[in-house]
Amino acid sequence: MGGWRDMSAEALEDHYSPSRWSPRLDRDTIIDAHLAVTAAGTERARASGQTLLHVPYGDGDGEKLDIYFPTEPSETFPALVYIHGGYWQCMSKDDSGFAAPPLVSQGVAVVAVGYDIAPKGHMDTMVLQVRRSLAFLVEQYPRIRGIYLCGHSAGAHLAAMVLSTDWTEFQVVPDIKGAVLVSGLYDLEPILHTYVNDALNMSRWGVRLMAWSKGLHQLHRRGSCREVAQRNSPMRLVTPAAPAACEVLVAVAQHDSPEFRRQSQEYSQALRAAGWSVSVLDLAGVDHFDVIERLSEDSYVLTQVILNMISRA
Repeated sequence: MGGWRDMSAEALEDHYSPSRWSPRLDRDTIIDAHLAVTAAGTERARASGQTLLHVPYGDGDGEKLDIYFPTEPSETFPALVYIHGGYWQCMSKDDSGFAAPPLVSQGVAVVAVGYDIAPKGHMDTMVLQVRRSLAFLVEQYPRIRGIYLCGHSAGAHLAAMVLSTDWTEFQVVPDIKGAVLVSGLYDLEPILHTYVNDALNMSRWGVRLMAWSKGLHQLHRRGSCREVAQRNSPMRLVTPAAPAACEVLVAVAQHDSPEFRRQSQEYSQALRAAGWSVSVLDLAGVDHFDVIERLSEDSYVLTQVILNMISRA
């Protein structure tokens, strides 16, 4: 724990820049390629299946869901809730349906969650929106039997935050049976010292939120920013597993950066130590981007692992 503190500023930037670690494409083209692949895959999924798009789960512009229904739905069916990545500042649900075809063909609904990305959205709001989207699903779609979370990168962070939710304030308890966390970040404090926080601006939101709640007018910038990061770090929020706690799969790509791989390992260890049922999948031959893009493939190992997880429930 904490090895990142000994890194130079330049090294820290490198370790938290996923585009710098892929052997397939250079850093200037891989993100554009990723956006193109996920957008094209989503377009195909929308054209080939039964969908309900832009379903509002709240009043905000970003608070909408896309639902891809099973090809042959039974009376009840499981749902995979997909939370997109993009470092909390790019991508959307409109790029997030690419994984649907292999799942809907096997009787699984896929729900792509939209949320307000930065700079419009701040970290506390994004976490709350994803939690509220699940409460909405439970209330509006009683045919769903069992929810499986799947998040990539920043989306894995948001999915992990869902696991720490106190559902009493939502008046519903989603039946979350599994969580698949792919190439995620589970401790946000290192992010504060990188370019990523330029858009997230956790210090600005920390000042506003703390000033509102405590009636203060001036706060130490670094302290406020750490508080936002810490209260939104799943690594710091691991609780003892409840008797009905869901199964968790922490997946990481061979060509993720050493910091992304470290965070995945340490978060999975923390969950296991707290009694959660956790497995780790180290996916060979893929990077931070195609590790999730390939969920559009029926034969991809992660696709099969997800289907096996759902079939065991």
